[in-house]
Amino acid sequence: MTLLTACLSCGTPARSASSTFCGRCGRQLGAEPPTHVELPACPICYRASDDDGRFASVAMPGLRLDLPRHIHEHDQYPVGDDDYLESLREGSRIRIGRWTAPFDLVRRYLVTCSLDGGRRRQYEHDLIVTAMTQLARFGHDAVILGDQPEWHTARDAVAELMERFHRPAARHRLA
Repeated sequence: MTLLTACLSCGTPARSASSTFCGRCGRQLGAEPPTHVELPACPICYRASDDDGRFASVAMPGLRLDLPRHIHEHDQYPVGDDDYLESLREGSRIRIGRWTAPFDLVRRYLVTCSLDGGRRRQYEHDLIVTAMTQLARFGHDAVILGDQPEWHTARDAVAELMERFHRPAARHRLA
């Protein structure tokens, strides 16, 4: 079963229920995306759609969702505690302990557990990003040759943030 409310090529929502063509790219709604276009990606979980321009439903296995419905499904199945993460935000940056880093980069890492931000994305390399890299590569309790006390403290702060972000939201309210 497929629910369609958006263009499968670019992810743009249909203007109305009676729309037959995408208002952004002009392709027919429901038409399979061409192989040469970059498929839509979710701005919440950062997953790219499958080759058919749709996402697998978490709520109903076997159901294929277009981008707007996939995003709506995140209301029931969040990727982490975004309210907590927002509380650490300072403009376009996030403060973790005494360090700051780009908010979008840290959120992407927490959600994907990968420092690969995708094509055409540049990173600001600072202490938090170094801590994330070391955690991903060596783990939390690793002894790293030439380790700096500042790096160790940053890894501890980032590891604490990661654990807190991925805890179910219901447990946060009790803590």
